[in-house]
Amino acid sequence: MKRADRQVLMRLLSYLRPHGWALFGAFALLAIATATDVLGPLIIKDFIDHYLTVNHFPVGPLVRLASLYIVLLIITASFNFLQVLAFQTLALRIIQRIRIEVYSKVQALALAFFDKTPAGSLVSRITNDTEAIQDLFMSVLSTFAQNLFLLTGIYISLFFLNAHLALLCLLLIPLIATLMQVYRILSTRVYHLSRQKLSQLNAKLNESLQGMYIIQAMRQERRLRDEFGEINQAYRQVRVRNIKINGLLLRPMVDVLYMMTLMLVLWFFGVRSLSHVVDLGVLYAFVNYLERFFEPINNMMMRLNLFQQSLVAATRVFMLMDETQLAPSGEEMGEFPETGRGKIEFRDVSFSYDGENDVLKNISFTALPGQTVALVGHTGSGKSTTINLLMRFYPVTRGQILVDDVPLDGYPDDVLRNRIGLVLQDPFLFVGDMRHNIRLGGTHFTDEEVEDAAAFVQADRFIKRLPKGYEEVVAERGATLSSGQRQLLSFARTMVRKPKVLVLDEATASVDTETEIAIQEALSRMRHGRTTIAIAHRLSTIQDADQILVLHHGEIVERGTHQELLAKRGLYYNMYLLQQGGSAAARHASHVALAGDPA
Repeated sequence: MKRADRQVLMRLLSYLRPHGWALFGAFALLAIATATDVLGPLIIKDFIDHYLTVNHFPVGPLVRLASLYIVLLIITASFNFLQVLAFQTLALRIIQRIRIEVYSKVQALALAFFDKTPAGSLVSRITNDTEAIQDLFMSVLSTFAQNLFLLTGIYISLFFLNAHLALLCLLLIPLIATLMQVYRILSTRVYHLSRQKLSQLNAKLNESLQGMYIIQAMRQERRLRDEFGEINQAYRQVRVRNIKINGLLLRPMVDVLYMMTLMLVLWFFGVRSLSHVVDLGVLYAFVNYLERFFEPINNMMMRLNLFQQSLVAATRVFMLMDETQLAPSGEEMGEFPETGRGKIEFRDVSFSYDGENDVLKNISFTALPGQTVALVGHTGSGKSTTINLLMRFYPVTRGQILVDDVPLDGYPDDVLRNRIGLVLQDPFLFVGDMRHNIRLGGTHFTDEEVEDAAAFVQADRFIKRLPKGYEEVVAERGATLSSGQRQLLSFARTMVRKPKVLVLDEATASVDTETEIAIQEALSRMRHGRTTIAIAHRLSTIQDADQILVLHHGEIVERGTHQELLAKRGLYYNMYLLQQGGSAAARHASHVALAGDPA
């Protein structure tokens, strides 16, 4: 076994440490079941040699012999059931812990990791790969332990029957070990490819399900079906290679060794019968033990299949658990103001996604408590990146961001998230009822607070019209609600937490005009007394902002109020004319700009 595989195996086995007594009990049950199983052929040997071959059938001893054999069968069956139950219960506990650890690690990863990792691949690692690891603890571990116990008992019994022939049978061990090593070498690469192709299959499936609207709207069903078929075909080919290796090296080769060993044993007893009396009971017991010897070998060889899959799957899972690209987090310094007013300051902030090309360059601005700062600019200008840095989704490359005069990394995650409320352009709703989606894990929020927040943003208008009101179940991603209703729910979700800072990522872009008017009214109340950082594509929605920052290629090229920027007749002025359209709008904008020009 390679060093890397040994390290993975030892790391897997380390999960057994908290369950030492449960593991000891499982092995004890296994040892008892194996011991009683091995004694069976010796009882039959006594029956053949002492009663069957001499035509003498005393009732008493035979009843005792039969009773002992039946008792051993019952004990074997009972303890086998208990040891299987013990091992599988232990396996489920371990896999539960591993899945929780993997899921927790995924939640702690940086958004940059998700930017380059398909969601389907992560789902495959958390579900399929951990399921493969489960086979190690549930099937492989118990089978190998049981069979090693059984092989030890069989060898002891063989030495009891005939020491010379038992020594000869020891030659089987290096042959079997060599066969296992050859199988492991050939199968490792195949299993790596198999898990990789399965991950790609899940990624393509996840992508197709997420984009089903676009696939059907653009009539891309055939193309996606062909792409899925190619990945599926590649996965099938890898599995066929796996089947060929298993078909050649598992049971067929073991059966060949068994037949050759059986011929050797029969030849040995045949030669021995020429000069010595051979007890039929001894011959039966030896052949029976020989058959029992190769059955666990077959079982272990078959489990090598699962063992290799478990190691490969564990390697993939541990790679995810060891991922170092973690989400930025703060360390509580004990100096942040508990009741800060919401001052936001960017000091020469620069950022690069790839470490080479800056998408933000020396961004500096200050949003005083209660002010509204709007970010505008063409697609790719850096608006969303600015928001992502403020929310600490990505680490600042250069410069510094301060909240209430405290550096961003000086805040613990829970304090920062409670202080800053985020509303996205495309709100995400979870399966559950309306109240659950507004509360979103905040169990300390009362029903009254939830309903007050919904009323504050006017979401209660449509919620009360639902058949079950706040108990109405929301479908996955809020599919049964309109975009405006989903946005209102996300507003309520933010306001129930009473943040000091509002971050609005084009919060009205995906709603109709009527709903936008209602949301603008709610926004006006939400912004009162709160610092607001807003990304806006519709310039008409941010005309009352205290400061408008115009971003272009990651730099602030203009800043000022709506009137001031129009008077400059720069990029903002052109964007405004483009959105208004027509010469009449242009004349109006020019008139406004001239009227507002102090010169």
